[in-house]
Amino acid sequence: MPKQFLDLGISAPILKALAELNIVEPTEIQQKSIPLLLSNTTDVVGVAKTGTGKTAAFGLPLLQLIDVKNTAVQAVILAPTRELGHQIFNNLESFAKYSTEISIAATCGGIPIKPQMERLQSATHIVVATPGRLIDLIERKAIDLSQTAFLVLDEADEMVSILKESLDTIVAALPKVHKTILFSATMPGTIKQLIQNYLHKNVVQVSASMETVGNQGIDHQYIVVDPIEKLDVLMHFLNSKEGERGIIFCKTKAAVNKLAKNLAINRFSSGAIHGSLSQGIRDRIMDQFREGHINILVATDLAARGIDVKEISYVVNYHLPDAYEAYVHRSGRTARAGAKGLSLTVLQPEEVNEIPEFEKELGIKFHLFQKPSEASIEENNTLLWAKQIFKTKPNHEVDQNLKAKIKTIFHHLTKDELVDKILANYLLQNKNTPAEKPVKKLKKN
Repeated sequence: MPKQFLDLGISAPILKALAELNIVEPTEIQQKSIPLLLSNTTDVVGVAKTGTGKTAAFGLPLLQLIDVKNTAVQAVILAPTRELGHQIFNNLESFAKYSTEISIAATCGGIPIKPQMERLQSATHIVVATPGRLIDLIERKAIDLSQTAFLVLDEADEMVSILKESLDTIVAALPKVHKTILFSATMPGTIKQLIQNYLHKNVVQVSASMETVGNQGIDHQYIVVDPIEKLDVLMHFLNSKEGERGIIFCKTKAAVNKLAKNLAINRFSSGAIHGSLSQGIRDRIMDQFREGHINILVATDLAARGIDVKEISYVVNYHLPDAYEAYVHRSGRTARAGAKGLSLTVLQPEEVNEIPEFEKELGIKFHLFQKPSEASIEENNTLLWAKQIFKTKPNHEVDQNLKAKIKTIFHHLTKDELVDKILANYLLQNKNTPAEKPVKKLKKN
């Protein structure tokens, strides 16, 4: 019989909250981590892929270890982005629904610091923070970590460069005796060095295999295209997924902006996020995506951290990531909570030889996604053109005399005849148009 959270030592109030959240059976990383953390005898490193329940793996035991009679900050959880920080905060709040005496605060960057400083003047047991904002609070003497017993580094591989610069300052503010808990989806050399430098020599490492909830349902596929047809093939794929939600990953902010513009021109329900956008814009787009007002999110790797939307049915790697761990984080956005999902990587011919390396390093198998025929792509582009016309808002500033003259030209045509003529004109004009610019002649009003 599979282990239950009760068997791991989780207390009744937390069990009640988990039951209401329909979290019944602990994942592999939770089974391995929770008893170890509850024993509170050693530093712990947890290695598990994205979507395997790492927040509960460290969050549940932390909640249980809090001394509610002590009003000091007892645990600090560091996250690479504000989005992930608030996701962790919301999860902890849900887990602590019936542990009402526990006080949790989120102090992440990208929003005004003053309200956070005021919040920390009240009793706070757990602080979820981004490294930069935490250091700012330490330097302003707005947070006292002198009694903090636990430091959690979540998604450490995503913020290793930040930690290199900031961890000394943070550790200096902690008591000499404290426990460090590090969770990561991958274990590159930089993380191993960080563990060696900052964690106890008797640190215990636990890991979960690739076959875990949230990852076993991912279908890893790749498609090979020439650069000139890349956008057309992507739009053909997106049209086949109409009504479903997905994320498209690009390597740079400029690429995100360019692709987002093309999708908007072609009337796809989409939005874009990257680090150069203001926090307010990022929050607005993320809310639209979570609430289903837009179906496609175009993002850079770091900007997409903290996206926890169960209904994401596909991920597209529009550019092959530079690092294996980046692929893990990208693909982990789909197939969450036991659902199925597709991770499609768009490759140029010279990149195909990298697939075996990804398979070997990550222990996964890629399958070839069949590229649509030229005729199918042309048909798709024509449908996109028709959608553009359908979704274009009338321009009420057009001179009425001019509009009347145009109506006179068309007045004797039936609807079918007008469609035939417009379609023939489009096909004639686009006969020699480059494939990557299928509908550029049409301007958006």
